[in-house]
Amino acid sequence: MKKWLTTAGLCASMVLPVSAIAADYAIDTKGAHASVNFRVSHLGYSFTQGRFNTFDGTFSYDPSNVTASKVNVVVDTTSVDSNHADRDKHIRSDDFLNASKFSKATFSSTKVTDKGDGKLVIDGTLDLHGKKMPVTIDAQFIGGGEDPWGKERAGFKGTTRLELKDFGIKEMAGATYVDLDLYVEGIKQ
Repeated sequence: MKKWLTTAGLCASMVLPVSAIAADYAIDTKGAHASVNFRVSHLGYSFTQGRFNTFDGTFSYDPSNVTASKVNVVVDTTSVDSNHADRDKHIRSDDFLNASKFSKATFSSTKVTDKGDGKLVIDGTLDLHGKKMPVTIDAQFIGGGEDPWGKERAGFKGTTRLELKDFGIKEMAGATYVDLDLYVEGIKQ
C-alpha cells in the first residue's frame, strides 16, 4: 500500500501544473521595502520625481518556471507625493489624476517572459484614470532567500513608460509621458 501511495503521489506531482509550485508573496509595503516611483519632465528643463505612498499587492514566482509568474498591484492615487503639497494637490485634481473619482490604479499581469539572467518582461493591464491599457514592464530579479527573521523574500526592480494621453490624462508641464521605477520586495506566504 505504501509503495502504491508513493507511486500515486509521484505521478500526481508530474501531472499537476507547474504553477502549482510557484511561491506566493505579499509585497512588503508595511516594512517599506517596496516603492512605486515616478519621474516626469518639467518644461523640458529638469524632472519632477515622486512616489505613491500607499499601495499593496501580491506576486507568484518560481525561478524554475518564470512564465508561470503573476503580479497584482493596487495603488492609491490619492497618496501621490512629489514632496510639494500644492503640486500634489494639483496632480490629484481633475486636471490630471482626478484622484477623487479614480482613487485606485490597478495592474494585473497577463504574461511573464523569461529573458534569461534574471531579466523578465511583464505584460499586463493597467487600469488608471478610468482607462484599461496594456502595459509592459522591463524587470530584473534582484535576489531572494531567507531573511534574519526566518521568512523567505524575493526582490525585483522594474521600469515602464506611460503615455499620458493613453489614459486620458493631460500633459503635465509639457510632459507627454511619465516614467515609473518600481522596487518590489515580497515576503513568501
